[in-house]
Amino acid sequence: MLGSLFIITAASGTGKTSLVKQLIATTNDVAVSVSHTTRAPRPGEVDGHDYHFTSQEAFIGGVKAGDFLEHAQVFDNFYGTSQRSVTKQLDSGIDVILEIDWQGALQVKKIYPSATMIFILPPNKATLRQRLSSRGQDSEAVIEARLAGAAFEMKQYVHFEYVVINDQFEAALAELKAIIVAKRQTIERQQIRYGDTITELLKA
Repeated sequence: MLGSLFIITAASGTGKTSLVKQLIATTNDVAVSVSHTTRAPRPGEVDGHDYHFTSQEAFIGGVKAGDFLEHAQVFDNFYGTSQRSVTKQLDSGIDVILEIDWQGALQVKKIYPSATMIFILPPNKATLRQRLSSRGQDSEAVIEARLAGAAFEMKQYVHFEYVVINDQFEAALAELKAIIVAKRQTIERQQIRYGDTITELLKA
């Protein structure tokens, strides 16, 4: 059975990564696609687990070779999703989450029209600033740049099908899980999963 593709997008500092990590840890048969990036690893990040960290030269070579399902430049760094990796996971029946920016999300939606698009918003701007500052990993100049870009990024929520407000973590997590569970109950998925049962039930 083919898996479903979920795209989760948010402005930096919204808490997307923490939500996705907990979602993966507490939900069966769902995995996050590990993106490629040219930015330097942050403290505690592991190559191949958090990101595939690569040089700008190698990344651009991959773009030219058509290796990426989507790619985008965010600030001074490049990010991209391996098409081969995503296809392999979906073909194995695993639901795949792409944790990518809005530009990449729109690129993927053109290729996978059935992909479910979810946008995560912070409860307010003050909380967004506090979350960015509490990381302790970025300079004040970087934080201000991210805040300046966040307003434009958040306006892109109109292109998505679902919106989750990350105010209370557990509530936001429950809402994300509900979206995935609902997708698994669609007629297309259930006909494949329970085809024999449905056929038997409908016999005259």
